[in-house]
Amino acid sequence: MRLIACCFVLLLISASPAAPTTAPSTAPSSPAHRAYENFKAAAGEWEGHSTKGWTERLNLRTIAGGSCVMEMSQFAHGPDDDGMVTMYHMDGEHLMLTHYCMARNQPRMRATEISEDGKSVIFTFLDGTNLPSRNSGHMDKAVFHFDGPDAMRSQWTFYAKGQEQWMEEITYRRISAAAGSPATQPSQREEPTR
Repeated sequence: MRLIACCFVLLLISASPAAPTTAPSTAPSSPAHRAYENFKAAAGEWEGHSTKGWTERLNLRTIAGGSCVMEMSQFAHGPDDDGMVTMYHMDGEHLMLTHYCMARNQPRMRATEISEDGKSVIFTFLDGTNLPSRNSGHMDKAVFHFDGPDAMRSQWTFYAKGQEQWMEEITYRRISAAAGSPATQPSQREEPTR
């Protein structure tokens, strides 16, 4: 009897459909993940020109085992500018940004609108540190457009006293790619201006 039962179990196991043998997809599973991959792909040196007339340099690099992109900005506030840092990372299914600002506060924003391909992202204010109130001057909104491997744009909104104070758009071109990614041709570098 036991032999018949064992044979029956083996027959059932062999008749059940086989598990798929394809590897799970490694493609980003949501617009937020696709947008984060675009930030990671932007690693390298960039030059930005603002609608307010100044030029800045950006250095983007992936850190912490790929879990964060660190952006270092210099010269936006003049040649002696010691820089600002913006960190991009995922928090579960949410894409986050923390901006370490010349205003001496650290607004945190969450991506609230993302195109399906992750090439356009709008971050809006969530909270921040060193902000006594919502009306204290701080960066409140940031919009990013990835226009190609060597071109991107951002628009930053400053908020104070209950309203948006200014918005400016910055157009960036890649000067060089990060180590390990295909390098682009370096361009002539201009002296930073204000």
